Formats: sequence, structure tokens, C-alpha cells
Amino acid sequence: MAARSITVLASFLAMASAAALPCKLPTYTLPLTGTGTELPAVDSGLKLLKIAVGHGIQNYTCADTTSATTATGALAVLYDITSLYPGTVKTGLTVDAFNAISSQVLWGQNLPLNLQTTAAASPGTATSPNAMAETDYGAVIADPFPTPSPLSLPGINAAFLGHHYFDAAGVPTFDLPGAGLFGSVSKTGDVKAPSTAQTGILGTGAVDWLQLSATSNGLSKGIKQVYRVITVGGASQTCAVLNAAGGSVPYTAFYWFFG
Repeated sequence: MAARSITVLASFLAMASAAALPCKLPTYTLPLTGTGTELPAVDSGLKLLKIAVGHGIQNYTCADTTSATTATGALAVLYDITSLYPGTVKTGLTVDAFNAISSQVLWGQNLPLNLQTTAAASPGTATSPNAMAETDYGAVIADPFPTPSPLSLPGINAAFLGHHYFDAAGVPTFDLPGAGLFGSVSKTGDVKAPSTAQTGILGTGAVDWLQLSATSNGLSKGIKQVYRVITVGGASQTCAVLNAAGGSVPYTAFYWFFG
């Protein structure tokens, strides 16, 4: 009887020990442009919190037809793709499939925003006979975000994570209620997107890759740094083309959150 008890106890301890072993996580590596000019490294001591794909618009204004466009912020919905990172047990995608998410989302999902021109929400509208213009993609300022819903595309199922917007003071903001994270940030690094980056629905080019760091205003919760990488679309047309009106350009990007 004692021998059987010892055997049962040994089996229990072995199972408990195995259950206590942490799951092996993939080695998370920030994407590189491959151009020889890269974003600054993540600050020492920070760890990855989330990887998201953002889908929305970049906003621009023009002083007149001869001026350069001025970036005036962005609006985007963010979806949690951390579990799709290559090497993640059971849910990880291949490297190529993961890196293609930005493009797949831009062309495969309607813009998840309340737009002033509702027809512009459908992907590919700019290549249709009734092509949309940059001035058609503006969001309803008073209520830009619809009711949150998950992202569902072939091979991609990602939960809603939060919103990206610029606050009343013009500060880039990330509100991730599902993860209990909030970021009030400023740009601390930028590099041009690779020449191979997809130019987006309007064919205007991909916006820069960015490093963003928490400001000193004390609003951030958990988020210390954010990296915007693997950008698709988002660059503006010239003010001469826009006729000084300004406008908004659809884009997607990966956002890596560190804290």
C-alpha cells in the first residue's frame, strides 16, 4: 500500500512539474527595412506587450495648392495579431503569411470607420470605374469609430484590441481597453518604408516606419514604446492634386507595443 502511495505521489508531482513549465514563446524580432537605415532599438528592459495590425486613415491638410501637405493625425482600429506571430505554437503563421497581413487587411476588409462618403469604405473602390479620391476618405469627426468587432479574413481571426487617434492636443494616442493599456506618445524615430512596400489603394505610397515613445504627460498606462512597421499605403497626394483641400488616405500597419 505504501509503495502504491509513493508511486501515485511521484506521478502527481511529475504532472504538476510539467504543468508548471512555461510554454515556449517564439523569439520576437522587430521587422527591418533592409535599407541600411533602421529605427532605433527598443529601450533596454522593455518587453513586448502586443502586436497589432491597424486599419484606418492618415489625415492631411494643405495651406494652398503650392504647399506641401501637412500630416494632421490618424484614425485606426487595432486588432490583436500577437498569437499569429511565426513560431507561436498552434496559431503562428509562416513568416510570409504574417508579413502579408497588412496588405491582406487593407484590400480584404472594409475600412472600419464611419466615413463621410460611405461608399469609400469598400476596398478597391479607387480602382473601380467610379474611383474615389483622397477627399472621399474623411471620417465623421464627431463619431469616427463604429461598434468594435473582430477581424475575420481567410486565415486571419483577430480580436478587437483598441483604437489609435490623435487627442485634442494633437498627441498620438493608443487606447487598448481589452489589454488594459494606454499610450500617449510622441515620435522619437522614423525611417522611410522600403521601396518594395505596397503603395495602397490610392497608389500614393507607404507611410514611414516610426518609433514612438511615451510622453511625460503621465497619461500612458503600461505602454512605453510603440513601433509602426510594415506599412501599406497612407502617403498623401500633393496639394496641387488635392487643390488645397487636403484629405485622408487609407492605410494599414503593424504596431508593436512595449512596456
